[in-house]
Amino acid sequence: MVDLRCEAHTYPDGTVGVHDVDFSVYPDEVVALVGGNGAGKSTLLEHLNATLVPDDGELVVEGTPVTEGDEAHARRAVGFVFQDADTQLVAPTVLDDVMFGLQNYGVPGDEARERAREALATVDASHLEDRIPHYLSGGEKRLVGLAGVLVLDPSVIVLDEPLAGLDPERSRLVADRIRQIHEDGIGVVLSTHDLEFAADIADRVCVMANGNVVGSGTPREVFYDETLLADANLHPPSAVRVARDAGLETTARPVTEADLVSLLGGVDDTATARVPSTDGGEDT
Repeated sequence: MVDLRCEAHTYPDGTVGVHDVDFSVYPDEVVALVGGNGAGKSTLLEHLNATLVPDDGELVVEGTPVTEGDEAHARRAVGFVFQDADTQLVAPTVLDDVMFGLQNYGVPGDEARERAREALATVDASHLEDRIPHYLSGGEKRLVGLAGVLVLDPSVIVLDEPLAGLDPERSRLVADRIRQIHEDGIGVVLSTHDLEFAADIADRVCVMANGNVVGSGTPREVFYDETLLADANLHPPSAVRVARDAGLETTARPVTEADLVSLLGGVDDTATARVPSTDGGEDT
């Protein structure tokens, strides 16, 4: 669906954002970009819909190379939800805001209004349509920003740190909406510092360091690769650490709490009932 080859992107101050990146997005997958601050995650994401363009390289969206002046194709096919939701919310009411992109494309008012309401319903935010965006909570703003992208019927949605600054309940709400979008057949690419979230939601995890993708694979492949994580200054999810500390690292390789509970529930009680005795032997 999306193919990016970026030999380099350098910011005006001379900072190299990404280099030597080959990155693709396939249908029906959730891709999580993980890495430390300054690893290049946001820079890579902004190349996927031509918000940024490579100094040397190429972006191909749905089989069409994106050339200068044709960025609109990429931005319609690849919707972008920024980390700072306030940068996307520009209209006086939520409904007006979700309609905004459609109206820019010339969709008549009644049709735009109907489609905007459908998009808000998709993210369970219909009750917000008459609210002033400025007064929404952080989680509500993320949902409205997501609706404003969904209304354009993209093939891929890109989210930069979708859970940043949210409390657990609002994080759960946003994560549930992302899962729903994926189930509806839309590709999802997101960046996150929350490796628990990445382990739970991603089909593929890409590790970034120093402006490049230094490793990728399924969550089980990535989060049990100690060398890869150490090189990127990342710590594995808690389920991975617990499994290792408890000597439960098996071919099952739990990466989420649910995986770990399932694994523990399947362990033979006779194998786990042995405890140290006071005389240095073992009792059962």
